[in-house]
Amino acid sequence: MTSVQVGLWVVIVLVVLAILFDFMNGFHDAANSIATVVSTGVLKPGQAVLFAAVFNFLAIFIFHFGVAATIGKGLAHPGVVDVHVVFGALVGAISWNFITWYYGIPSSSSHALIGGIVGAVMVKAGASALVLSSVMKTVVFIFVSPVMGFLLGSLMLIAVSWAFRRSTPSRVDKWFRSLQLVSAGAYSLGHGGNDAQKTIGIIWMLLIATGYTAVGDTSPPTWVVLSCYAAIATGTLFGGWRIVKTMGQRLTKLKPVHGFCAETGGAITLFTAAILGIPVSTTHTITGAIVGVGATQRASAVRWGIAGNIIWAWILTIPASAFVAAIAYWISLQIF
Repeated sequence: MTSVQVGLWVVIVLVVLAILFDFMNGFHDAANSIATVVSTGVLKPGQAVLFAAVFNFLAIFIFHFGVAATIGKGLAHPGVVDVHVVFGALVGAISWNFITWYYGIPSSSSHALIGGIVGAVMVKAGASALVLSSVMKTVVFIFVSPVMGFLLGSLMLIAVSWAFRRSTPSRVDKWFRSLQLVSAGAYSLGHGGNDAQKTIGIIWMLLIATGYTAVGDTSPPTWVVLSCYAAIATGTLFGGWRIVKTMGQRLTKLKPVHGFCAETGGAITLFTAAILGIPVSTTHTITGAIVGVGATQRASAVRWGIAGNIIWAWILTIPASAFVAAIAYWISLQIF
């Protein structure tokens, strides 16, 4: 077997691994899109995952490739990324996703992937090989996205409470059972538009590193885009029910009006980040929005102990996935 054939074989394996990560992203993060609409009883679980999956895929027609470009070209200097870096990044991200899914902890698939890239690049070439401005922008938004979700969710609930102050609870519930479908659809669009692009970005990174795509291309190959949006939608369709329970039932008690406010605040945050090309965590965003809605009712409405466990998972995501990625990078040197 020639070296070209070996190279192609490795690329195919890594593309399949990336698509698997994308599927797991949808599976792991299904809760972000459907937890509120399921917990409020607006949709049954099967209806909710199908609804979210459709909107995940429809995001392909709305968002440009700003987030994909940040992941694919903006985290490491040209020439540093190779098949070993990509393998390490994907193994690190998939491992952390599996661990947090198993324990029902809402963590960020996005930051797991970024941590994986950082860990693999650093073990190969050191911190100087990273584009620190892009990495720091992502780290900053670990804190910005849940705060934005918190504030926007809170403000939405305050505005809605004022606008419907003369309405009966039953009438409010009737209105927002319908409106929550709109907000859930918008959030699922933001989820697909932000998270599918992260896998597009790492496959794009791989194709550039192996010479199958030119560095100067302004958009990834069409087959990559279609595959990644289809994979995340399929993953969402299967749903990560352990995390749905944490997000939709254990964190705070939600009614349709609360779900609408949380999803709308979260969707605005995700749309803004996608337009700016910033890879943010859909998990962090919706968690912040749910906590904001709960805290606006009364501080005791939020189970702060569970929220604290979630925050610890956020803090650990990048270093944990980076550590696993570094080990996987070394193992790949013995394999490829």
